[in-house]
Amino acid sequence: MDQEQVTQVHSLYDTILILDFGSQYSHLIARRVREFGVYCEMLPCTQKINELNLNPKGIILSGSPYSVYDKDAPHVDPMVFNLGVPVLGICYGLQEISWNFGGSIAPCNHREYGHAMLNIIKHQNHPFANKLFDGLEGDIQVWMSHGDQLDRAPDGFKVIGCTQTSPFAAIINEEKYLFGIQFHPEVTHTPRGKDILKNFVASVCECQTNWTMESFIDKEIGRIRQIVGPNGQVVGAVSGGVDSTVAAKLMKEAIGDRFHAVLVDNGVMRLNECQTVKKLLGDHLGINLKVVDASDKFLDRLKGVTDPEKKRKIIGNTFIEVFESEAAKIDLETKESGHGNIEYLLQGTLYPDVIESISFKGPSATIKTHHNVGGLTKNMKLKLIEPLRELFKDEVRELGKILSIDEDLVWRHPFPGPGIAIRILGEVTPSQVAIVRAADHIYIEEIKKAGLYRKISQAYAALLPVKAVGVMGDKRTYEQVIALRAVETTDFMTADWFPFPYDVLKRISNRIINEVKGVNRVVYDVSSKPPATIEW
Repeated sequence: MDQEQVTQVHSLYDTILILDFGSQYSHLIARRVREFGVYCEMLPCTQKINELNLNPKGIILSGSPYSVYDKDAPHVDPMVFNLGVPVLGICYGLQEISWNFGGSIAPCNHREYGHAMLNIIKHQNHPFANKLFDGLEGDIQVWMSHGDQLDRAPDGFKVIGCTQTSPFAAIINEEKYLFGIQFHPEVTHTPRGKDILKNFVASVCECQTNWTMESFIDKEIGRIRQIVGPNGQVVGAVSGGVDSTVAAKLMKEAIGDRFHAVLVDNGVMRLNECQTVKKLLGDHLGINLKVVDASDKFLDRLKGVTDPEKKRKIIGNTFIEVFESEAAKIDLETKESGHGNIEYLLQGTLYPDVIESISFKGPSATIKTHHNVGGLTKNMKLKLIEPLRELFKDEVRELGKILSIDEDLVWRHPFPGPGIAIRILGEVTPSQVAIVRAADHIYIEEIKKAGLYRKISQAYAALLPVKAVGVMGDKRTYEQVIALRAVETTDFMTADWFPFPYDVLKRISNRIINEVKGVNRVVYDVSSKPPATIEW
């Protein structure tokens, strides 16, 4: 998304700026603010204020694993405190405020991790000082996670909260609109944390709570039309997943058939996937869709390959080759018909990808670049357009429901780009693909029948590169093994295996062994992440 597009988004909504110091909780701050109906953006704490392309109504400084007095500690641009907008420092953020204004920070006598009771101190005749804890009285439970704390507040700051071990657990400078709290309001372990953040965002910063998916649709469609223009053409790959489908539907609503969707059949998709996607996107949603069957090309290049990373690279590179070829054909067709060139590439990038790309990880950080179609923007010289760039996954799902996308698709589990190829441990062949497709289809079907699909974050069947002895119909068999995987997770960084009812597992195993030719044994993976990964 270019500078002009980003600026247009910011001009539509009141914005809270979150400056990230590398806290594991930073994304939760962003989620909480969004939940209040207020738009927010997260940038690294090293962001230069004079290079900002937005005018925030307030700023939140996150926590951090660092100590403010460390030689390599991250610090904000001092201009943050000269913008004349309220600033809330959380944990390290409080210490950063104090460090900038002459306070004293030192290691705690004992590190403080876990629950604590915060005593709220109200100030008569100082209504602004009480705004952060408006509606809260006495002692409230909060979550602490720090090894340092203030041992002297800066001049001009009042104490508005303390614990038994933290005399400066919450402070304020009314003149400069600065708030600091030693605890973490963004985590669920602080039961009234949402109230505190909402007080800051809505009461202190006076932000309008107009960030809703209904308002987003209207404004985003208008923004897309302004960017693309009356004759501009857009191309994009779709996969059948919720992100690419919602992005495609939004683009269809904005520019109609000037959006050209391409579905590449790579030969390692789920059972009847292409037919399902074509019916949904093309027939039901009216999206201008072209299905390209390149399955033979993909499977030919995967012959003899067993290493999963090599599989990923082969599939990724072949996809780029096929997609570029089809995009070039579409571009030629639009030129010949007098409708102009294709100028834009649609991508379904979500805000967690953006956060991971910009989040402050430390002085020697390696920043990842997230693009759904790696290499396309450089080679094709198209301008990126990312209508979902500002959204979290749950917001995309809400958007999909408003856009009348089928509920089964809106709640569909993630599916990897390399598809079934990385769920076949060993060589990928048409016969192996057929086994996994059939087993996975039964597995998901039974999960849905049991009413468990939405309780599980991701589920799939994998084919192991071993054979086992079995007995079927009084005959000895020597066939393959299917491993079932199902996990519960909120962020996919950590995950626990899903505790299936035994009767459901029994039914799934029985159906797979009876209905999938070539399988005589089913096992269930009870590994958590870490140490295991979600995919095999």
